[in-house]
Amino acid sequence: MNIIRFKDLCDNGQVSGKRVFIRADLNVPLGANGHITEDTRIKASIPCIEMALKAGAAVMVTSHLGRPTEGVITEPDSLNPVCERISQLMGLPVKLLTNWVEGVNVAAGEVVLLENCRVNVGEKKNDITLSKKMASLCDIYVNDAFGTAHRAEATTYGIAQYAPIACAGPLLSAEIDAISKALASPARPLVAIVAGSKVSTKLSILESLSGKVDQLIVGGGIANTFLLAQGYSIGKSLAEPGLVDQALAVMKAMRSRGAEVPLPLDVVVAKSFDSAAQPTVKLIKEIDADDLILDIGPITAQTLSTQLLSAGTIVWNGPVGVFEFDAFSKGTKAIAEAIASSKAFTLAGGGDTLAAIAKYGIEDKIDYISTGGGAFLEILEGKTLPAFQILLNRYQNN
Repeated sequence: MNIIRFKDLCDNGQVSGKRVFIRADLNVPLGANGHITEDTRIKASIPCIEMALKAGAAVMVTSHLGRPTEGVITEPDSLNPVCERISQLMGLPVKLLTNWVEGVNVAAGEVVLLENCRVNVGEKKNDITLSKKMASLCDIYVNDAFGTAHRAEATTYGIAQYAPIACAGPLLSAEIDAISKALASPARPLVAIVAGSKVSTKLSILESLSGKVDQLIVGGGIANTFLLAQGYSIGKSLAEPGLVDQALAVMKAMRSRGAEVPLPLDVVVAKSFDSAAQPTVKLIKEIDADDLILDIGPITAQTLSTQLLSAGTIVWNGPVGVFEFDAFSKGTKAIAEAIASSKAFTLAGGGDTLAAIAKYGIEDKIDYISTGGGAFLEILEGKTLPAFQILLNRYQNN
């Protein structure tokens, strides 16, 4: 993707003495005491800040946190705990500034954190006046927040329209490169794993991928709906009978291209949705009326694992079973280990997927793990994200 990259500006000496505005994703979880409970996003944002400081810039950083009311800043919405953590990680003083839209005092070699950007009136509506004011604060705007790339807001889109230079930070650049490698120019076969409780939440993703991938592996309640579409009994398993026609359309689209949607040959069932429920392995044709399908069976797991090992590119979104319950986690574990062992380029994203990756300790075996959430899903749907589009526009008009 043709965009201006912040690293290139730094390497070319174009950042020294400049005022740099970084839109980061510092939306971290806070405990009841207001302390940060998980700081991965903060740690991931530090390299961009350090890159700017090393290049001699005067650095401003902002982010949203939670869901504040515009025009009102309250203690739970404040970036103060984030500011303290950045100071600790970087080993230097970082000042938190409020009411910053009208002007920011920061010198070269310094970094300041600008209070929760969603407190500013007009942020979520991408207000033009607000965007122009923020753009006037800087010489270079850097978007390093992939998690908000699907939202056209003042700090993710509007400011990029009016800043003298608009570019992608290292995190956003890495996401763009990984997604392009996986979907725009993939090594074949391209295999996508899309799993979850409902077809309705990922129907547009399935439809988009059906025109691109060589194999579309479905899991969870999504797989159950596809099994219904093929005439199988699924007992009392979670499914959406009203979307059977859409499932059939996805399979037809795949077949028309010589591709496939491999459905489970066997599954693990129980009589209740419970971590203590007794698991039983059954062939698909053996499902009883009171069975709940909670995982893929060993035959299916082995078949899919073998296919994954021969893939050129793998995109993974969603566990294939109720992996939170140990008795029903073997299918997801087998898929995770096959992905980790594959020589394919592997891209994974989505909250449950990240939890499975962490559970099975394969973080260092996945080529790229996206933390984008909604942005990652919209990419899979084939959408061009607003933050990507404005950076493309700025590159073309540069």
